[in-house]
Amino acid sequence: MRQDAMPPEVRSRLKQKIKREAAKLGINLTGFANVERWKEYHDLPEEFWPQTIWPWSRMVVVLGVQIYLPMLETTPSVVYSELYNTTNRMLDECAYQLANFLNQKGFRAHFFPRDCYGDISVLVKKPEAAFSHVMAGRYAGLGTIGMNHTLLTRQYGPRVRLVSVITDAEVHPDPVLTEDICIRCGQCAKRCPMRAFAPDGGPVYAMDKHRCAGYHQRLKNEFRYPCGLCTAVCPVGEDRKRYGASSVTEAGIAHCQNFGSRNAVE
Repeated sequence: MRQDAMPPEVRSRLKQKIKREAAKLGINLTGFANVERWKEYHDLPEEFWPQTIWPWSRMVVVLGVQIYLPMLETTPSVVYSELYNTTNRMLDECAYQLANFLNQKGFRAHFFPRDCYGDISVLVKKPEAAFSHVMAGRYAGLGTIGMNHTLLTRQYGPRVRLVSVITDAEVHPDPVLTEDICIRCGQCAKRCPMRAFAPDGGPVYAMDKHRCAGYHQRLKNEFRYPCGLCTAVCPVGEDRKRYGASSVTEAGIAHCQNFGSRNAVE
């Protein structure tokens, strides 16, 4: 059946099937954005639009998993580094399986990896990726953009990792959130160890991405990459209500940072 001939109820059932498959894979958040939204909002240059890269693409399915606060709040530590790597592997595997599910249904589909850069040293030179999962998440109705340039969600604040599946399967897109989730508290800027954020009167902080990437490169050399402090301190999210202002003691943070990395003290 041609997609333009698919009745609304068929598209609705397909969307529910995709959401069920994602949930079975352990995905916490699933959102749908039609590719026209990249042109409509025009937040990014055209070269970053999915339809510019893959002209057959019609829909982007954005998948998200939570970052656990009790591990994130030990950052920079190997504890958080292992969590970060685990979520990355999980996201890529889930996105692969969901794209395969769509392929088996007769649709074109593939996934764009959650980070997709060869090494952090590359980002020091050119701190951007070929596709923005953050903007895809916004267009898919998962959240809004915070002052620290991350996707803020109601469930997890900025503590969510994302991956995207690009497909020609057309389903009903989710509505874009219009109410800003960011409360403009400034904690992300205050806690940034590199002072990479600065107000410039815009909707988000001006960000020195080179300085941020350089700090991450240093942490990687110490085996405790990445940083994540601007996401750890954000008060937004139901997960923050679950754990309170802090989920780990200061002594616990020092303890976790003292093992497994070049920062360890004998």
